[in-house]
Formats: sequence, C-alpha cells, structure tokens
Amino acid sequence: MVWNKFFNPRAVAVVGASDSEGKVGYSVLKNLIEYKHPRNIYPINPKSETVQGLKSYRSLLEAPDGIDLAIIIIPSQFILPVFEDCGKKAIQTIVVISAGFKETGIEGAKLEDDLVKKAKELGIRFIGPNCLGIIDTHSRLNASFSAGVPPAGNIAFFSQSGALCTAVLDWAMGEKIGFSKFISIGNKADVTEIDMLEMLKDDADSDVILGYIEGVTDGVKFMQKAKEVSQKKPLVILKAGSTASGAKAASSHTGTLAGSQKAFDAAFKQANIIKAESVEDLFDFALAFSYQPIPKGPHLTIITNAGGPGIMAADACEKSTLKMAKLSKKTVDKLRESLPPVAALYNPVDVIGDARADRYKNAIETVIEDKGVDGILVLLTPQEMTDVEDIARIIGDLSLRSNKPILASFLGENAVKKGIEILNEKRVPNYSFPEHAIRAFEAMVKYEQDIKRPSLRPKRFKVNKKKVKDVFDSVRKIGNFDIGESEAREIISAYGFSLPKSVLAETSEDAVSIANKIGYPVVLKVSSPDILHKSDVGGVKVGLQNDKEVRDAFQQIMINSKRFMPGSHINGIFVQEMARGGKEVILGVTRDPQFGPMIMFGLGGIYVEVLKDVSFRIAPICEHDARAMITEINSFPLLKGVRGEKAADIDAIKNSLLRLSQLVIDFSEIIEGDINPLLVKSKDEGAIAIDVRFTIKEE
Repeated sequence: MVWNKFFNPRAVAVVGASDSEGKVGYSVLKNLIEYKHPRNIYPINPKSETVQGLKSYRSLLEAPDGIDLAIIIIPSQFILPVFEDCGKKAIQTIVVISAGFKETGIEGAKLEDDLVKKAKELGIRFIGPNCLGIIDTHSRLNASFSAGVPPAGNIAFFSQSGALCTAVLDWAMGEKIGFSKFISIGNKADVTEIDMLEMLKDDADSDVILGYIEGVTDGVKFMQKAKEVSQKKPLVILKAGSTASGAKAASSHTGTLAGSQKAFDAAFKQANIIKAESVEDLFDFALAFSYQPIPKGPHLTIITNAGGPGIMAADACEKSTLKMAKLSKKTVDKLRESLPPVAALYNPVDVIGDARADRYKNAIETVIEDKGVDGILVLLTPQEMTDVEDIARIIGDLSLRSNKPILASFLGENAVKKGIEILNEKRVPNYSFPEHAIRAFEAMVKYEQDIKRPSLRPKRFKVNKKKVKDVFDSVRKIGNFDIGESEAREIISAYGFSLPKSVLAETSEDAVSIANKIGYPVVLKVSSPDILHKSDVGGVKVGLQNDKEVRDAFQQIMINSKRFMPGSHINGIFVQEMARGGKEVILGVTRDPQFGPMIMFGLGGIYVEVLKDVSFRIAPICEHDARAMITEINSFPLLKGVRGEKAADIDAIKNSLLRLSQLVIDFSEIIEGDINPLLVKSKDEGAIAIDVRFTIKEE
C-alpha cells in the first residue's frame, strides 16, 4: 500500500543529505538518525563518501535496492532527473521538501507541472514540494526538518502551511500532547488534502484528525471524503482566508453576499467537519476529542470552588447551544449530605473556596451518576488550602472510570502547573479559561449530533426540464445571458414554483386593459434584459388602484428607465397581479469556483443586502439542509410569527429551496440568480415567486 511506504518505509534515501549544520539536508538526515528509524537510511550526496557517519552514495542508482521512500532536498531545477532515477529504482513514494516551485512564479509553476507529469508517467506519488516533511511517531519516522517530535499519541495533523506545522509541533512537545502523524503537504502538487483524508480515515493510529487548509483542489470530492471520515472519527479543520470567490463582480444579491469563506462554512456543515475558528480552537478541540469520550447529549454540570469562574462558565454555556443540566432531587440531597451548608447545590455546584480533594471527589462522584448529566466541567482556583495536585489526581482517576466526559479549567499559572501536568498524564483536557472548555464541549456535542443524524438523499420533484432547456437555447441564440423576468418566470414555473398573474404591456392603454382583466390592485414592472435590479432605477410601481394610476405609472417607469439606463432595450412593462400578505424571503444561487452551485436563503425584498441575514448550503441539498438554512438565520422568529402574527409556511420555503437546488444541479449553465422576493403565505397556504432573474454561461 502506497501510504505504508510513506509512513513505514523499509528504507529511506535522503537526496541532498549534508554534513553542514544549518542546511535542511543536515537537519532531515539528523532527525531520521536521532529518532532511530528502525530501517535503513541512505544519504545521497555526490561529493561525500560518508554523511553524518553513514555511507553515502553518489546517486540513487548507486544506492541499494529496496528503498520505499525518497526525501528530496536539492535545488528545484535538478529534481526532475531524480524522479527519473526513482522510477528506475522502483521507488514509488517521494517527499519533496525543496522550495522554488509555483510559490515563486511562472517558471516555478512550470517546474511543478513537469514534476506532476513525470510522477504520473512513472506511477509515483509525492508529497510537496515546498513542505516541512512528514513524521510518524508510531513507526519512528521523522522525515522532516522539524526541531523535535511530540510523544506518540492518537492525533493526526496535516497542513498546507509548514510554518504552522512547526508551531503545532512546538505546542505538542511543550504540553506533552501525543500525536500519531504530522504531514506538511506544502504546494500539494500531487498528494492533496483529499488524499490525506482518505489515508487517515483508515489509519489505526489516528483517532482524531486535525487539518489546516487554505483551499481545496476539488470541493465536491473534499466534501464527500470529509463526510466519510467524520462518520469514523472527528475531523477538525482550520480554514484560512476569506476572500470573495470569483474574479468578476457579482450582479445578483446572492453573488454579492457569497464568498469563498461562505462556501467553506456551508461545506463544513454539510460534511460534518468541526470548524476551528483559530489555532487555539484547533488545540482545544484536539485535546477534548483525544482524551475524553463523546458526550451523549448537551447537558453540562459545572463544579467549582469559586463563584466568579462558575458564573463565567454558566454564562458561556447559556450563550452556546449547550444546556445547563438540571440536577435531580436525589443528586441535590446527596450533595447536601457531603458539602458545607453554605455550598451551592444546584448547577453550578460551588464546593466553596476551602474545598480539598475529598470534597471535589464527593461532588464529582455524585453528579456524574445523575442521568440528566452528559458531562462535567471542573473549575479550580488556587487558594491557600487548595491541594491542587491531589484534586488533579482525583479528577483524573474518576475520569478514567467514567463513560461521561470530564473537562477541567485550572485557573492560574505557577500554583496550578503541577496539577495541570497530572491532568494531562491522566488524559483530562485542561483549559486556561472556562469559556474555552465550553467551546470544546460544544464541539463534542455537535459532532455527536451530526454523526447521529440520518443521511438523507436530495428530494426529486417532477419537473419540465425540456421547457427550461428550450428557454436557455432561445436566449443564447440572441446573445442574452442575463435572463430577465419573462424567461425566468418560465424557468421556475417549469420547476413547480407558483407565480402571480403577469402580462407584458407595450403601451399604457395595453396596461390599463390588462389591469382590468387581472383585477386591481396591480403592480407594474419594467421588462428589460439590461435592467436587472428594477427598483434601483424606479422601474417598479406597486399598489396601483385604478386606470389613471396605471397610465401614470407606465409613463413614469418608461421615463425612469431611459434616464437611469440610457440605451437599454425595453421589451415593455409587466402588469402583474399584486400578491398581498405573507413574509418576503429571498432564495438565491451562485456558483463557487471550488464547490459549485451554492444556495442562499434569507429575508427578502430590499432588506437582504442591508441586514445580510442569510444562510448558505452547497447544492444538492436535502430536506435537513433546507430546514437548517431556514432556522439558522437570526430573523427566523419572524417567520414563526410574533405578537399574534400567523406563522409562515415553512414547508413551502423548504420545498422552494429543494426545487431551486434541483434546478441548478440539472442545469450547470446557471451561474447565479435570485428569487427575490418569494412571498410566503401563512402555514399551509404556500408561497409565490414575485420577482426572479438568472445569469447563465455563454457557452
């Protein structure tokens, strides 16, 4: 298996091995030797007979057979012939530590492309270039230029940043946190983050996977693989960068509000990836998942020897998605028997500042037996009578016997240092502040909820695909790729959306005649492929009650449109039935360059760009995704009905989102578009698409 050759090779060749301290070739070979990799190590250096006490070879071709892994640390322009030598020696795995590739510009990018082509030709897989290297603590392989290795453990880490690898390594060594693998994938010219997920998913030494990414090579495959991984083990990823996706200025509301970070946020939710907001989160979550069992629910109990930190923790809990556990009468009565009269017996449980190890022991043992408690956070502030080390041992011993997670927050520095070391030895994660512990516990709970959620297939509706194809073909023939309301109405009607009655008028008298047939009140809207946002140019008039108002509105819209958009082609003016009542929401789609079509939901009308209260998911979406999109916006309570208002038809919104998702999956030429507003009636009364537009690819 190729991954075994990377991380447990029979023999390793170091191309560019050096005797000169300060050179990368020196550090890599030194690390291999000092970590006592149990297999053969062959330095490759044409100028030396020995390097760091080992026999050296002029080239790979002169080295013994049976080499599984080649580490390359020579100038970038000389690497291609080494790949050819690897092919001749049947070496299938390479780590290219050397820099000087696409990160340097056009010439470097060409060199990198040549490496990729040569590797494919020879059946070689390689990590890098421009990377720190790789470490496997269980096979005792340190094929990197790191300044040390962490203890062996069950946390795997891969990163697109070598510098972040060194920071994480330093933290792991300083805190004595055990890791299984460190993998710096650098420019990921061949082996990518998707390959890392595939390998680590089945790695018996790795129970928790951490990752740092700046982008992904294939968004759809990344999501699929991440979802597979998360079903087996927690996957925690820190994503850097939040620039807007796409080079062109987006013309739709959705395109304006979307960006690469929004796409990644949506992808993380759908693939059950635990998102780290910072390096601190990455560390905090890693400890919780590595050391403790996954909680069965969100109910947390706080045990403290100080009121202030207990309140801080309770506040953080209330602000999160967790719940403060309600202790049973039996638990409270038992606490009353073992704690001082002034102790707080309800959550948070305050064992008082003079608490020693026995009091902590009684409180933890009592609380952990309560069926309404899913986990415990133990807080400690060092006071004169606090036996920190004994309390740490008690917490650790009880944690090892419990199937419920116990987290700790020993506040302070010098006075609690030895206690924290004991907690770490007994695999109890400690956090400098209670809020960090709350975030870690919340991440564990969310993971448990996500993996238990049934996997739903996207719902498919009976639709008229041919009608939509005919519309796209017709607009392409006339070179119109911004689809206005007339054709856009046909598209969404073919996909089951309800629409208000609407007829195009070419003159003011036509408009009056149509209005009388539809029935007052009516709405007038300009129809032009060049005017995408009608309200911005005074191209919409609503609530027209009689013939005179329709005539006046028709003339005014024509004047406004020609004044604000001179040269625009105006087909006429739509006379539209005025739908009344209900809540205005927006449905949108934009195409992310890495993940493909992305669906948006939020409050509609003119307010979407002001409030920016929207949610996103990557299409195709299932019913769970659609409902989550609706409920996670801040203004969701308005849809449920407030102060006597009727609740909006949530099922109608959900089905509209699912229909839009099906449309953009069926027709990949859709770049972006909005249904704004979708007027949602009261429960069981449905929804009506008031205004709609799309943009499609030219080809």
